[in-house]
Amino acid sequence: MKWRPNFKHSQELIIHVFAWVFLFCLPPMLMGRINERPGQEEMFRMMGPPLAMAMVFYLNYFWLIPRFLFKKQSKTYILCNFVCCVGMLFFTHFWFTCVNSYFHIPPPPPQHDHSDNLEEIIRASGFILFRLRDLIMFGLVAALAALISISKQWHAAGLGRQKAELRRIEAELKNLHNQVNPHFLLNTLNNIYALIAFDTEKAQQAVQDLSRLLRHLLYDNNQDFIPLNREMEFLHNYVALMKIRLSTNVDLQFNIDVPKENSVGIAPLIFISLIENAFKHGISPIHPSFIHIRIYIPKPGLLTCHIENSYFPKKRNDISGSGIGLEQVQKRLDLINPGQYEWTKGCNHNATVYTSVLTLHTTDL
Repeated sequence: MKWRPNFKHSQELIIHVFAWVFLFCLPPMLMGRINERPGQEEMFRMMGPPLAMAMVFYLNYFWLIPRFLFKKQSKTYILCNFVCCVGMLFFTHFWFTCVNSYFHIPPPPPQHDHSDNLEEIIRASGFILFRLRDLIMFGLVAALAALISISKQWHAAGLGRQKAELRRIEAELKNLHNQVNPHFLLNTLNNIYALIAFDTEKAQQAVQDLSRLLRHLLYDNNQDFIPLNREMEFLHNYVALMKIRLSTNVDLQFNIDVPKENSVGIAPLIFISLIENAFKHGISPIHPSFIHIRIYIPKPGLLTCHIENSYFPKKRNDISGSGIGLEQVQKRLDLINPGQYEWTKGCNHNATVYTSVLTLHTTDL
């Protein structure tokens, strides 16, 4: 298997370089503070353990962990690491021997008396303890490599889940957009069809208004966010279109209290289903009725659509609407503005007035 670094970002490479430079420079710096500055041969001797640590780390990082640990072969991974760490003990011993030979450092003379035998035993015990320390240190380096690799894998898996969730949300939003257009168009065409029967001139004007609405649907509905003023113009045209067929016993008030110059962005058609719902259930052909709509900015960063209308619930046999408008609004809000909206809706105590208040946390374009 070919070893190839898996650095995805230059920042990671820089971190690795600085970490190892610090590790190689740390022993000379500490010794220089306690005693005199170490000689050249001592500097070379101190390079052995950090070099062995680097080999243990990257052997794990690039080969043992992907080859065994990530493939659920934990026993093989542990055995290979044990062999690797023991091999690094021989490497450091070989390194020290080479340094001594290069700088012509003679081995300690043999000792024969009892006191010297005691010193030899102490020296041998110290050698074993140092080697045991090095073995533990190599194991900790291998564990650090495993921890970093597992953290990267978890992070990559988390990013993958986020991307998959984003693709799912985008697909669901696209599906909702595709549902909004037919739902809105069917209701509007029903209104124009009703107009043709009693006022052809108003019906012609309604067709012109509808063409402007269609332009908004075709060019703006495919975007996640559009300028607030453009959406308000669309709502104004829609209400004007609906107003044509209203009788005199309907009190319609539509107010937009939004500054003309603003940089607020809003999801397209987010309010249209609420307004459609008000016209559908708020008008009676025989009883006085009202629809009061106000869209305003209560404070920077918020946008409120307040709708209040008389309530005349449709019967089960009335299929003039698809009945999916408010459900779509709820889904779109949960997808586009999760946790960034407040929506209260419902009837009063005697079920004669329906109120819907939707407040959005807006964003600047």
